[in-house]
Amino acid sequence: MWFRFISYLKFLGKSTNEHGVHSPFVFQYVTQCLYSKKKLHQNKSINVLLKTMSYFGFERVGIKNNDEVMELVEQTFPHIQFDENRLDLFFVDEMDIPLFQEIHSEGKLHNDSLVLVNSIYDNKEKLEKWNRLIVLPEITVSIDMYHCGLISIRREQVKEHFTIRI
Repeated sequence: MWFRFISYLKFLGKSTNEHGVHSPFVFQYVTQCLYSKKKLHQNKSINVLLKTMSYFGFERVGIKNNDEVMELVEQTFPHIQFDENRLDLFFVDEMDIPLFQEIHSEGKLHNDSLVLVNSIYDNKEKLEKWNRLIVLPEITVSIDMYHCGLISIRREQVKEHFTIRI
């Protein structure tokens, strides 16, 4: 409990809104997607997932070990394909370096793929995994939103990390 409280205070101290974003890709994502008024779910991570899918128009999604979220996505986007071979978006409750390297090396992620990691501040171990993950050279963009984190492997993007309040 104390970990989450203290980590949230630290997050608030270093986080920003769209005015602290200098990447056009991330600025548009934040202003047009994350800060859009529509609310698709009460849970902030799930809301980010659904809004991101809608904003980018993703067709091929992978959701690891979460049947409840998979059913919700299927209800919200009936034409979505749950494809494990080539992913536009991969949603996972916990991401570590071996899992990322596995899906990346197998060619499941492409240049415009995004990985959304749920609850990166749940505990110290999950936050440490997140922090080790975002320094990998393959990851060019990472967005810490406290409730979840988003990573991208866009080759044309300069490596940057953003801490955004949602």
